[in-house]
Amino acid sequence: MELSGKKVLIFAADEYEDLELWYPKLRLTEAGAKVTVAGLGEKVYKGRKGYPVEVDTDVSQCRAADFDAVVIPGGFAPDRLRRSEQVLTIVRDAFESGKVVAAICHAGWVPVSAGIVKGKRMTCVSAIKDDVKNAGAEYVDQSVVVDGNLITSRVPADLPDFCREIIKALAK
Repeated sequence: MELSGKKVLIFAADEYEDLELWYPKLRLTEAGAKVTVAGLGEKVYKGRKGYPVEVDTDVSQCRAADFDAVVIPGGFAPDRLRRSEQVLTIVRDAFESGKVVAAICHAGWVPVSAGIVKGKRMTCVSAIKDDVKNAGAEYVDQSVVVDGNLITSRVPADLPDFCREIIKALAK
């Protein structure tokens, strides 16, 4: 399998966008990665459409050094995630060490809050494009944008492109 031996961390919080968590989780697992879902203290979180995810661990137990990539799903969860200093530290440390940081939809808020987007090209759901621009990133309206180790997408319809680029980056 192309991602055998790779470890991926996916964050979860209430009202995550169901497809934006589950599609990468399943696709990356299918490609051979070991995927860990981490939450903010609860054991189970409900997606915006009500689909539950049981987390494997708490973010307090995670370090960027233990993973090859961090994936942040959208929905309303990123608004909660970006308030966690532990989440921001993991994202910042992963980014600074050259690991893949992937964010889709509203998840662009997390790298913005982690302070890693200045001078980067990225995309996101149009509702937060002003936040991305104000953080110093160049907003691009396309299905997926890869700028170094930062991979971003806009909406659930972009998930095939998003996951393809994550897999490509991890397979290098």
